[in-house]
Amino acid sequence: MTAASAGQAGQGIPDVSAAHRANRRLTHKAGANFSVGFRFLPKERRQAVYAAYAWCRAADDAVDEGDPAGAPERLDAWARELDAVYGGRPSSAAGIALAEALPRFPVPKGAFEGLLAGCRQDLVTSRYATFEELLGYCNLVASTISTISLAIFGGLGDEKAEARGRELATALQLTNIVRDVGEDVARGRVYLPLEDLERFGAREADLLALRETPALAEVVRYEARRAIGFFRAAEPVKELVDRECRFAVTMMGGIYAEVAREVLAHPLDTLRRRIALSTPRKVHAVLARLLDRRFDRVSD
Repeated sequence: MTAASAGQAGQGIPDVSAAHRANRRLTHKAGANFSVGFRFLPKERRQAVYAAYAWCRAADDAVDEGDPAGAPERLDAWARELDAVYGGRPSSAAGIALAEALPRFPVPKGAFEGLLAGCRQDLVTSRYATFEELLGYCNLVASTISTISLAIFGGLGDEKAEARGRELATALQLTNIVRDVGEDVARGRVYLPLEDLERFGAREADLLALRETPALAEVVRYEARRAIGFFRAAEPVKELVDRECRFAVTMMGGIYAEVAREVLAHPLDTLRRRIALSTPRKVHAVLARLLDRRFDRVSD
């Protein structure tokens, strides 16, 4: 970020320091599970990951917040901001901080473009017939998140790190899906594969009505166990990133695995509310992983 760019703050564009503060606040408020791990990163990496999270969150909110009819235009605006970031002319807090981070952490532009593609898919696809279809969507988003993360944490370009990173990102995405079942239904989306509803004798009508049936509970548990499987497959990634980032990555995966465990214990709660960990539960997760740095301390 140049001094000239920072000077545009007088025209309503935040300077770099203000951008960093705004991104930090947003990440800790909206990404509570992620942000626990981010606190353990060195300052420059922490600021970079806050900026990346804020940008991705804004693109996601362009679909989920506001008038649905305006979502394509809002995504187009973020696509233009992405061009501005890589062209050195950003105007948003996330974009300004991201542009400053790119020289040290060169995230490929295609990663953010992949995220936008995933967001656009949410506008046209509201059901997934099979898990393979859902996995295709998760892979689109997961490849994006993995590439962004490894560019900041280290490991981008390492075939093993990229493979394990995609599995961790897929685990996170599947956890989000089972955590947010009720919220997604309210937006007209069903991410639980229709074949799995049929497998357990669950009816889509019951899901849309948020009826708490034993069959729906089994479907949610089934998908949560799938998420746990990806956490276990992703385990090696924490040793493939830069040393100073390993504990943060362990925390990010570990705390999300705790969310998956909570879903396993209370699957129908996801119809009523977003599953969240209490502060004592997060503290416990932190302490547990100080002693045993595994994602998969989850019984299934």
